[in-house]
Amino acid sequence: MDKVTRSGVTLHMDIQGPEDGAPVVFANSLGTNLHMWDPILPFLPKGLRIIRYDKRGHGRSDVPNGPYTMGQLVGDAEAVCDAAQVKDAMFVGLSVGGMIAQGLAVKRPDLIRSLVLSNTAAKIGTPPLWQDRVDTITAKGLPALSDMIMRRWFSRDFYGSAAMSNWQTMLEATPQEGYIGVCHAIAGTDFFTPTSGLRVPTLGIAGAEDGATPPDLVRETIDLIPGSKFTLMRRAGHLPCVEAPEIYANHIYNFIEATGHLRHV
Repeated sequence: MDKVTRSGVTLHMDIQGPEDGAPVVFANSLGTNLHMWDPILPFLPKGLRIIRYDKRGHGRSDVPNGPYTMGQLVGDAEAVCDAAQVKDAMFVGLSVGGMIAQGLAVKRPDLIRSLVLSNTAAKIGTPPLWQDRVDTITAKGLPALSDMIMRRWFSRDFYGSAAMSNWQTMLEATPQEGYIGVCHAIAGTDFFTPTSGLRVPTLGIAGAEDGATPPDLVRETIDLIPGSKFTLMRRAGHLPCVEAPEIYANHIYNFIEATGHLRHV
Protein backbone atom coordinates (compact mmCIF):
# COMPACT_ATOMS: atom_id res chain seq x y z
CA MET A 1 0.00 0.00 0.00
CA ASP A 2 1.43 3.36 -0.98
CA LYS A 3 -1.57 5.66 -0.68
CA VAL A 4 -4.80 6.33 1.17
CA THR A 5 -7.66 8.64 0.21
CA ARG A 6 -9.54 10.66 2.81
CA SER A 7 -12.31 13.14 1.99
CA GLY A 8 -11.16 13.23 -1.61
CA VAL A 9 -7.51 13.89 -0.77
CA THR A 10 -5.01 11.16 -1.67
CA LEU A 11 -2.02 10.88 0.65
CA HIS A 12 1.24 9.23 -0.38
CA MET A 13 2.62 6.67 2.09
CA ASP A 14 5.75 4.56 2.47
CA ILE A 15 5.72 1.45 4.67
CA GLN A 16 8.84 -0.59 5.43
CA GLY A 17 9.55 -3.52 7.71
CA PRO A 18 7.68 -6.66 8.78
CA GLU A 19 3.89 -6.56 9.04
CA ASP A 20 4.10 -7.77 12.62
CA GLY A 21 6.86 -5.30 13.54
CA ALA A 22 6.53 -2.65 16.22
CA PRO A 23 4.95 0.33 14.41
CA VAL A 24 6.68 3.71 14.29
CA VAL A 25 4.91 6.50 12.40
CA PHE A 26 6.86 9.54 11.21
CA ALA A 27 5.37 12.97 10.39
CA ASN A 28 7.69 15.56 8.88
CA SER A 29 7.96 19.33 8.91
CA LEU A 30 6.52 22.16 6.83
CA GLY A 31 8.28 22.36 3.48
CA THR A 32 9.64 18.79 3.47
CA ASN A 33 8.41 15.39 2.34
CA LEU A 34 8.73 11.92 3.86
CA HIS A 35 12.32 11.65 2.61
CA MET A 36 13.31 14.01 5.41
CA TRP A 37 13.60 10.83 7.48
CA ASP A 38 15.84 8.95 5.02
CA PRO A 39 19.11 9.78 6.83
CA ILE A 40 18.08 8.10 10.10
CA LEU A 41 16.62 4.87 8.70
CA PRO A 42 19.92 2.93 8.53
CA PHE A 43 20.51 3.60 12.23
CA LEU A 44 17.13 2.43 13.58
CA PRO A 45 16.78 -1.03 15.14
CA LYS A 46 15.65 -3.94 13.00
CA GLY A 47 12.15 -5.29 13.41
CA LEU A 48 10.29 -1.99 13.25
CA ARG A 49 7.37 -1.38 10.92
CA ILE A 50 8.12 2.14 9.70
CA ILE A 51 5.26 4.21 8.31
CA ARG A 52 5.97 7.56 6.65
CA TYR A 53 3.69 9.81 4.64
CA ASP A 54 3.53 13.14 2.85
CA LYS A 55 1.22 15.72 4.39
CA ARG A 56 -1.47 17.15 2.16
CA GLY A 57 0.05 19.77 -0.10
CA HIS A 58 3.52 18.22 0.17
CA GLY A 59 5.59 15.63 -1.67
CA ARG A 60 3.51 13.20 -3.73
CA SER A 61 0.27 13.81 -1.86
CA ASP A 62 -2.60 15.80 -3.34
CA VAL A 63 -2.62 19.58 -3.08
CA PRO A 64 -6.20 20.56 -2.28
CA ASN A 65 -7.22 24.19 -2.15
CA GLY A 66 -6.29 25.85 1.13
CA PRO A 67 -6.29 27.06 3.73
CA TYR A 68 -5.94 23.85 5.75
CA THR A 69 -6.83 23.29 9.39
CA MET A 70 -4.95 21.33 12.02
CA GLY A 71 -8.04 19.15 12.32
CA GLN A 72 -7.60 18.16 8.67
CA LEU A 73 -3.90 17.39 9.17
CA VAL A 74 -4.66 15.29 12.26
CA GLY A 75 -7.44 13.52 10.36
CA ASP A 76 -5.01 12.75 7.54
CA ALA A 77 -2.56 11.18 10.00
CA GLU A 78 -5.43 9.18 11.49
CA ALA A 79 -6.35 7.90 8.02
CA VAL A 80 -2.74 6.87 7.36
CA CYS A 81 -2.59 4.95 10.64
CA ASP A 82 -5.92 3.24 10.03
CA ALA A 83 -4.94 2.30 6.47
CA ALA A 84 -1.70 0.80 7.78
CA GLN A 85 -3.68 -1.00 10.52
CA VAL A 86 -1.62 0.68 13.20
CA LYS A 87 -2.36 0.32 16.89
CA ASP A 88 -0.16 1.34 19.82
CA ALA A 89 2.40 3.08 17.64
CA MET A 90 5.34 5.22 18.56
CA PHE A 91 4.60 8.47 16.73
CA VAL A 92 7.57 10.65 15.82
CA GLY A 93 6.62 14.16 14.73
CA LEU A 94 8.93 17.03 13.87
CA SER A 95 7.76 20.68 13.82
CA VAL A 96 4.21 20.71 12.43
CA GLY A 97 4.52 16.91 12.48
CA GLY A 98 4.88 17.20 16.25
CA MET A 99 1.73 19.31 16.42
CA ILE A 100 -0.07 16.62 14.43
CA ALA A 101 1.29 14.03 16.89
CA GLN A 102 -0.13 15.94 19.85
CA GLY A 103 -3.53 16.30 18.20
CA LEU A 104 -3.68 12.66 17.18
CA ALA A 105 -2.72 11.45 20.66
CA VAL A 106 -5.64 13.43 22.09
CA LYS A 107 -8.13 12.35 19.40
CA ARG A 108 -7.13 8.69 19.01
CA PRO A 109 -5.29 7.42 22.10
CA ASP A 110 -5.74 3.86 20.80
CA LEU A 111 -3.28 4.64 18.02
CA ILE A 112 -0.52 6.11 20.16
CA ARG A 113 1.58 4.21 22.69
CA SER A 114 4.38 6.78 22.92
CA LEU A 115 5.41 10.10 21.40
CA VAL A 116 8.62 11.66 20.14
CA LEU A 117 7.98 15.39 19.89
CA SER A 118 10.90 16.85 17.99
CA ASN A 119 11.59 20.55 17.36
CA THR A 120 7.96 21.38 17.96
CA ALA A 121 5.61 23.04 20.41
CA ALA A 122 1.97 23.25 21.45
CA LYS A 123 1.88 26.67 19.76
CA ILE A 124 4.39 27.84 17.14
CA GLY A 125 4.64 31.49 16.25
CA THR A 126 1.74 33.94 16.10
CA PRO A 127 -1.00 34.51 13.52
CA PRO A 128 0.60 37.80 12.34
CA LEU A 129 3.96 36.07 11.85
CA TRP A 130 2.39 33.36 9.71
CA GLN A 131 0.28 35.87 7.78
CA ASP A 132 3.43 37.85 6.96
CA ARG A 133 5.02 34.69 5.60
CA VAL A 134 1.92 33.83 3.58
CA ASP A 135 1.77 37.37 2.14
CA THR A 136 5.43 37.27 1.11
CA ILE A 137 5.11 33.86 -0.55
CA THR A 138 1.93 34.92 -2.34
CA ALA A 139 3.64 38.02 -3.69
CA LYS A 140 7.11 36.67 -4.45
CA GLY A 141 6.99 32.86 -4.37
CA LEU A 142 8.45 30.36 -1.92
CA PRO A 143 12.06 30.64 -3.23
CA ALA A 144 12.08 34.28 -2.08
CA LEU A 145 12.05 33.04 1.53
CA SER A 146 14.26 30.03 0.94
CA ASP A 147 17.49 31.46 2.36
CA MET A 148 15.77 32.84 5.45
CA ILE A 149 14.19 29.45 6.08
CA MET A 150 17.52 27.66 5.64
CA ARG A 151 19.04 29.94 8.30
CA ARG A 152 16.20 29.07 10.68
CA TRP A 153 16.45 25.35 9.89
CA PHE A 154 20.16 24.68 10.12
CA SER A 155 23.10 25.23 12.42
CA ARG A 156 25.97 27.53 11.53
CA ASP A 157 28.12 24.53 10.60
CA PHE A 158 25.55 23.03 8.24
CA TYR A 159 24.21 26.23 6.67
CA GLY A 160 25.86 26.89 3.31
CA SER A 161 27.39 23.42 3.08
CA ALA A 162 27.05 21.25 -0.01
CA ALA A 163 24.79 18.93 2.00
CA MET A 164 22.30 21.74 2.55
CA SER A 165 21.46 22.15 -1.12
CA ASN A 166 19.29 19.01 -1.29
CA TRP A 167 17.08 20.29 1.51
CA GLN A 168 16.80 23.74 -0.01
CA THR A 169 15.74 22.10 -3.26
CA MET A 170 13.14 20.04 -1.38
CA LEU A 171 11.73 23.18 0.23
CA GLU A 172 11.56 25.11 -3.03
CA ALA A 173 9.84 22.15 -4.76
CA THR A 174 6.99 22.23 -2.22
CA PRO A 175 3.75 23.33 -3.91
CA GLN A 176 3.05 26.93 -2.93
CA GLU A 177 -0.62 26.23 -2.20
CA GLY A 178 0.33 23.33 0.05
CA TYR A 179 2.93 25.31 1.96
CA ILE A 180 0.55 28.22 2.52
CA GLY A 181 -2.26 25.86 3.47
CA VAL A 182 -0.17 24.31 6.26
CA CYS A 183 0.99 27.77 7.42
CA HIS A 184 -2.65 28.59 8.10
CA ALA A 185 -3.09 25.34 10.03
CA ILE A 186 -0.10 26.12 12.27
CA ALA A 187 -1.26 29.72 12.79
CA GLY A 188 -4.62 28.52 14.08
CA THR A 189 -3.28 25.95 16.56
CA ASP A 190 -2.81 26.21 20.31
CA PHE A 191 -2.54 22.79 21.94
CA PHE A 192 -1.42 23.87 25.42
CA THR A 193 -4.61 22.68 27.13
CA PRO A 194 -5.12 19.36 25.30
CA THR A 195 -1.43 18.47 25.41
CA SER A 196 -1.32 19.08 29.16
CA GLY A 197 -3.89 16.30 29.48
CA LEU A 198 -1.74 13.68 27.73
CA ARG A 199 -0.44 10.76 29.78
CA VAL A 200 1.77 8.82 27.38
CA PRO A 201 5.53 8.20 27.45
CA THR A 202 7.04 11.17 25.65
CA LEU A 203 10.52 12.12 24.48
CA GLY A 204 11.21 15.70 23.49
CA ILE A 205 14.12 16.53 21.17
CA ALA A 206 15.40 20.05 20.53
CA GLY A 207 18.26 21.49 18.50
CA ALA A 208 20.50 23.97 20.31
CA GLU A 209 20.67 26.15 17.17
CA ASP A 210 17.04 25.81 16.10
CA GLY A 211 15.80 29.18 14.87
CA ALA A 212 12.24 27.99 14.25
CA THR A 213 11.39 26.24 17.53
CA PRO A 214 14.10 27.20 20.05
CA PRO A 215 14.94 24.74 22.85
CA ASP A 216 13.07 26.66 25.55
CA LEU A 217 9.88 26.56 23.47
CA VAL A 218 10.23 22.81 22.94
CA ARG A 219 10.95 22.20 26.62
CA GLU A 220 7.91 24.26 27.66
CA THR A 221 5.67 21.90 25.69
CA ILE A 222 7.40 18.70 26.80
CA ASP A 223 7.05 19.78 30.42
CA LEU A 224 3.26 19.81 29.97
CA ILE A 225 3.30 16.00 29.86
CA PRO A 226 4.06 14.34 33.22
CA GLY A 227 7.01 11.95 33.20
CA SER A 228 8.30 13.14 29.84
CA LYS A 229 11.98 13.21 28.93
CA PHE A 230 13.83 16.01 27.15
CA THR A 231 17.08 15.94 25.23
CA LEU A 232 19.04 18.78 23.64
CA MET A 233 21.16 18.12 20.56
CA ARG A 234 24.19 20.43 20.37
CA ARG A 235 25.38 21.88 17.06
CA ALA A 236 22.03 21.07 15.43
CA GLY A 237 19.12 23.18 14.22
CA HIS A 238 15.48 22.56 13.33
CA LEU A 239 16.12 19.31 11.43
CA PRO A 240 18.55 17.37 13.65
CA CYS A 241 17.56 14.16 11.87
CA VAL A 242 19.26 15.68 8.80
CA GLU A 243 22.30 17.22 10.48
CA ALA A 244 23.14 14.43 12.92
CA PRO A 245 21.14 11.37 11.84
CA GLU A 246 23.09 8.77 13.81
CA ILE A 247 22.81 10.72 17.07
CA TYR A 248 19.13 11.46 16.42
CA ALA A 249 18.37 7.81 15.65
CA ASN A 250 20.22 6.80 18.81
CA HIS A 251 17.89 8.96 20.89
CA ILE A 252 14.92 7.18 19.30
CA TYR A 253 16.59 3.79 19.77
CA ASN A 254 17.14 4.47 23.47
CA PHE A 255 13.52 5.59 23.85
CA ILE A 256 12.34 2.40 22.13
CA GLU A 257 14.42 0.43 24.63
CA ALA A 258 13.18 2.45 27.61
CA THR A 259 9.54 2.01 26.66
CA GLY A 260 9.89 -1.65 25.61
CA HIS A 261 8.33 -0.82 22.27
CA LEU A 262 9.93 -3.67 20.33
CA ARG A 263 9.04 -6.13 23.08
CA HIS A 264 5.49 -4.82 23.28
CA VAL A 265 4.39 -6.39 19.99
